Amino acid sequence: ILDGRKTYLNTIKYIFITTSANFGNMFSLAGISLFLPWLPLLPAQILLLNFLSDIPALTIASDQVDEEQLTGPKHWDVGLIRRFMIVFGIQSSLFDYLTFACLLLIFKTGEKTFQTGWFVESVLTEVMALLIIRTVRPALQSRPSRWLLWTSVATVAVTLLLPYLPIGLHLGLIPLPLHLLGFMVAIAVLYGFLVEGTKRRFFKKASI
Repeated sequence: ILDGRKTYLNTIKYIFITTSANFGNMFSLAGISLFLPWLPLLPAQILLLNFLSDIPALTIASDQVDEEQLTGPKHWDVGLIRRFMIVFGIQSSLFDYLTFACLLLIFKTGEKTFQTGWFVESVLTEVMALLIIRTVRPALQSRPSRWLLWTSVATVAVTLLLPYLPIGLHLGLIPLPLHLLGFMVAIAVLYGFLVEGTKRRFFKKASI
């Protein structure tokens, strides 16, 4: 019975993060495309973004489950999933638009720098959201599984290094100035705090 509940809860974690991330990315891509003379992300970059973010997401099957969530049976709630997708997807998209404004108006980036900056920010925020959304507790009070933790660390490291490696050029990525790279990391950390706050309010009104 406990294994069944753990399997259900880990499945819900995966559904939450993938539906909200894809929903938010759809709005971000569609909206900013109306204002840019170039593609906000190249097709290869979108595929790589999805691939990298799915690496830690797939290890959710091995993740720990908070003990207080195992005290009773759970049931499938499509309405809850839809509400989660909308709330966190729109929040993610709004944060993307903040990133766009900073890249275009403050840093005045061109095509390649814009694409690279948003690619880095997108992967970092998805990993950050995954580590926070995976638990109803404050994120630092719930330890992820070893596989989830290390795949998340590896994904972040690869993402930060890719623009500076020769393979990055083949993917349309270019080296970012260190101050711009630091800004993308800061945006991801700020996004993490926002997700934590939204998560606490959301789960006060919902039960999974």
